This record gives sequence, structure tokens and C-alpha cells, in this order.
Amino acid sequence: MNKDIDIAFEAQMKPIKDIAAGLNLSEEDWEPYGHYKAKLSDKLEQKLEGRSSGKIILTTSINPTPAGEGKSTVTVGLGQALNKLNKKAVIALREPSLGPTMGLKGGAAGGGYSQVVPMEEINLHFTGDIHAITSANNALSAFIDNHIHQGNELNIDPRRISWKRVVDLNDRALREVVVGLGGPVKGVPREDGFMISVASEIMAVLCLASDLQDLKERLARMVIGYTYDRKPVTVQELGYEGALTLLLKDAAKPNLVQTLENTPAIIHGGPFANIAHGCNSVKATKMAAKLGDYVVTEAGFGADLGAEKFLDIKTRAGGFEPDAVVIVATIRALKMHGGVDKKELQNENTAALMEGAANLKKHMETIEQFQVPYVIAINEFPTDTKAEIDTLTAWCNQEGAPVSLVQVHEKGGSGGLDLAEKVIAAADQKHQPLAYTYELEDSIEQKIEKIARRIYGAAGVEFSSKAEKQMRQMNNLGFNNLPICMAKTQYSLSDDPSKLGRPEDFTITVRDLYPSIGAGFLVALTGDVMTMPGLPKNPAALQMDVDASGVVKGLF
Repeated sequence: MNKDIDIAFEAQMKPIKDIAAGLNLSEEDWEPYGHYKAKLSDKLEQKLEGRSSGKIILTTSINPTPAGEGKSTVTVGLGQALNKLNKKAVIALREPSLGPTMGLKGGAAGGGYSQVVPMEEINLHFTGDIHAITSANNALSAFIDNHIHQGNELNIDPRRISWKRVVDLNDRALREVVVGLGGPVKGVPREDGFMISVASEIMAVLCLASDLQDLKERLARMVIGYTYDRKPVTVQELGYEGALTLLLKDAAKPNLVQTLENTPAIIHGGPFANIAHGCNSVKATKMAAKLGDYVVTEAGFGADLGAEKFLDIKTRAGGFEPDAVVIVATIRALKMHGGVDKKELQNENTAALMEGAANLKKHMETIEQFQVPYVIAINEFPTDTKAEIDTLTAWCNQEGAPVSLVQVHEKGGSGGLDLAEKVIAAADQKHQPLAYTYELEDSIEQKIEKIARRIYGAAGVEFSSKAEKQMRQMNNLGFNNLPICMAKTQYSLSDDPSKLGRPEDFTITVRDLYPSIGAGFLVALTGDVMTMPGLPKNPAALQMDVDASGVVKGLF
């Protein structure tokens, strides 16, 4: 089978005007960004307000492993399969970050014959949204330092500035820096640091804002630090919410592209799920639901991270509920969760598969707690044996869970027809209203405890002395009625990435807690998770190149 990039280059893409026409959009509803990309206009958002919404399908997965799960691939393939069944489907995805693209993963546009295209543009600079977020974030950093240099009218304590600079790359050397060196004309020296751009609160604000005015109001509420007498300082007090909104006005518009089979795809926003809330924008999901009978969207990593945040944070902000969930699993990954080394995954091992199925079982229980119907998608790999497929399928049937063997990587939409039919049946089920993990009125400690126990299966939570002090501060500031965004390793249900499968009797350690008031949640940092990743020993960028004709190589 050809490489992803080669398959993408062979695609028969339609001009973006044809994709827009298939959605019954007029020319004033979209703005072209070249031949195959477009921005969806604010006018379209207003025009769609009174239209009924289609069914929302959320794709999640087990805890990811280096063996791969293919959640984005299944999301794209399912959308294509629904269209093959004559259902008007629209896909809603996040924008890839250059950090993982150049680092470990190599891209996030799906794979095989289930990709969004033009994949090389989507995986690189796309329409410039993440660059706009980076510029807005760093402009705010410059405004803060200039305010202090110019007399510090707000009495900001340079030691307690919580706002960090960002860059959309993995760069561990920038985690801790010192700025303002060089004498009085160069500014006030202070400690600072960088996060990856997709971890910026501005990314979360953009993804959760309902419109441009809401975006401005959320930006105004962002807390950038504290005064010498420990009072929070907001962007509104600095007076820069208008300038930040201006920098983001085009980035706030969702992007329209297509799949290899010309299914429309709206790609917008890209917060990580391990250090942010891990979902594409509320605007993109709601717009896709207005334009199609089904919208297939995804949330980052496993159900313990992206799906929990989609269901506990994004649905509250967007005022909608999913109609069904797809839980993606691979036999390879489940064998790793069952203790098999990556080098041995090609060997048949049904015993390890069943041991690793405990991880899948926990994610099934998590979705059941939210009272949403689900279907398990076994994303097939060439090394899967008949015995392994039969074993996992029989186990799912025994557990009473609808299950489908998916071949969308190899066959595109045709490889997901059975999954599509089962998803339609699940979405048509009458089910109870969405059951949140916690109530907003719960204390901060109760919310974190409920997430840890109910979603992760933890025995309890330990708070560092710093986190306990921060909790008291959040309570005193009136921030205690906000949702919680847990920052945790994606590789394990626990906060220890080495504990695969379904660990038991573990404790979640919350080491840090900070407010994202513009986004509308509190972030709890657990374990050793970092907001600025580092590069691996052999980054994916080593394989990337472009020839004299401009043909991209090594992007996957």
C-alpha cells in the first residue's frame, strides 16, 4: 500500500467551490484560501441559526500507545462511509500542531484512504490560524512587559506573572527563560517561559467562543498574573482585548476542506487533550451539525482525556449533546496494554489481547457513565490475525457492546460501512440526558476527585501544598464554580505513563492548579505532564523534504 503522502497527492480533489456548493452555500458564505481551502464566513453562522441540527457523533479511543489507534483515520473513514450510505455527513476535526508534526507523530490528517486533503497544507501552515494564536499570545506578553516598563500603573508583581509566551514547536530549551536582560532600556528582568502554542489559553478561548463578541469578552476575562497584593490582573484592565480580537478575527472563522472521497470537512482549532481540552471549536461542530444530517467529530487521545473534556466542558459551552460515541481500539495497542513489547506485536497473542482489553473496558464504562450510546470500532492492521479479531469481537459481544471491524485505512469509506450502519442505529436510540461527571456547584476538590475516581479509576487524589494553596486562592477569587480541565499523560489511565492496561489502587497527584478564566475552566496539572513538549531522539522532521519541483516528501 502506498504511503499516506503519495495517496494524498493522487487524490482527485474538487475545487473548494464545488464542496461548498454541495453544502448549499452561496459565494458570500465562504472565502477562498487557494483552490482547495476556504474560510466559512460570519454571515453563514448567522444564516444557520434557525436551522435544525443533525446528529453529533464523537470519536474517542483507548489510551494511545506507540502501536497506534488511528482515531482520526476512523473519524474520516466513518464520515466517508456515511455519505456512501446516502447520509449527508460533515467531518469536524482539529488543526494539527507543528510540534507533533515535526516531532513524533508526523501529522494528524488521517491516514491511508481516509485522509483530509490537501494533507501537506493542513499539516503545515494551513490557513494560518495557529500562527494568529501565537501572534496574539506573544503580543499580550509584549504588552505586559511594556506595561511594567512604562511605570506599572496596575502594580503587577513581575514575580507573579502567569502568562507565558508560546511557539508552535516542541522546544524543551524554552520551558524556562529569563527576559528583560540588558539594562534599563531593555525592560524589567523577570523569569518567563514558553508553552507550545496549542496550550495557550487563547487557543481554548477561540475554540469555546460562540461568536466574535464572545471571543472578545473571553479574551478580556483572561488572568495574566497578580498584583503585589495578590489581586488578579485581567486583559481588560490592561486594555488590549480589542487588539487581540483583531489579530484573531480571521482565525475565528472555521476552515472548509474535503476528504479523499470529497466528503466536506470543517477543521478548526487544535488544543491538545493532555494539557488542554482537546476538542475542535464549538463553532465548527455546531456549523457542521447545521450543514449535515451527521457530524463526525473527535476528541484527543482516550476517553479519559478528550472525550471527558468534550462531554464535561465543550458540551456545557456549546449547549449540545452527542448522539453516539465511537470508541476506537486496535488489536496491536491492546496487546501492548496486555504487556507485549512493541517489537513482538506482529506475533499472535490472544492472551495478551484479553489482558489489554481491560483498558478498553474502562473506556466503555466511562462512556456508559455519561449515558451516551456507543459502538466499538476495531481498526484493523495487516498484522491482525483471524483468531485475534474473532477473540476481541466475541469479547465485545459478550460485554453487550456493538462492535465493528473497520478497514477504512485500506478501503476508505467502503471499509467503514458496517460501522456507519451501527453508528446510525446507536444515534437513533432514545437515551437519557447527558450525565456529567460532576456538578459545577461541587467544590474544586470534589470535581477533581470525581474525575480521578470515575473516569480514571483512581483510589484517590493527593494535592501538593502548592495546589492546596492555589485551591484556596481560587475559592477566594470566586473561580470555584468552573469546570476542571485535567492535564495528564495520555498513555495511562493514571498519571504515570508507564502504567498501561487498567492500573488499580493508584493515586492521582495534582501538583499545580491555575485559572483559565477566559476559556472558562480551571487547569489541574498532574504527574509530570508538561505544557512544552520536547523532541524525540529521531524527530519525524528527519524524514521530511521537498524536491526542486515543490513536491513534499516524508510527511505522514
